[in-house]
Amino acid sequence: RLTGQQQEMNNLIQRKIAVDEENARLKNEFSNLNQKFKDKIKELKDTEECAQKKEEQNRLVIKNLEEENKGLNTCCADLLNDLEKLRKQEAQWKTEKSGNDARIKNLETDLAEAREQMKELRSICSNLSSQVAVKQEELSQKNCDVIRAK
Repeated sequence: RLTGQQQEMNNLIQRKIAVDEENARLKNEFSNLNQKFKDKIKELKDTEECAQKKEEQNRLVIKNLEEENKGLNTCCADLLNDLEKLRKQEAQWKTEKSGNDARIKNLETDLAEAREQMKELRSICSNLSSQVAVKQEELSQKNCDVIRAK
């Protein structure tokens, strides 16, 4: 009976040793897993901080882009107003140009008529000059006749 109990005790001691070894292995594994868990928590915190920084940077970029967009919209509105003014001015200038073109055409017509009248007047003047020369010649002849008659 004593041998049986000793045998049972030896078995229990061997089981205890095996359990202690398993326990030590599990504690070591737990310690390793716990360290990995702490590392992952630190990595997660770092990632969250980085994400927050990126988010803040993105907010700043978005804010700056919105401000720039606002400025560009204002500039665009000003340019559209300027374009509308220029279009109105262009229409006014076209109207003025059309009036000026009509005036130029009328003046050119008047000038052509004046040139034609000048030609006619030169011709008349030339004829009159010829007639005056003839009349002077006749007068000169009559003066000679009067002088001879005296």
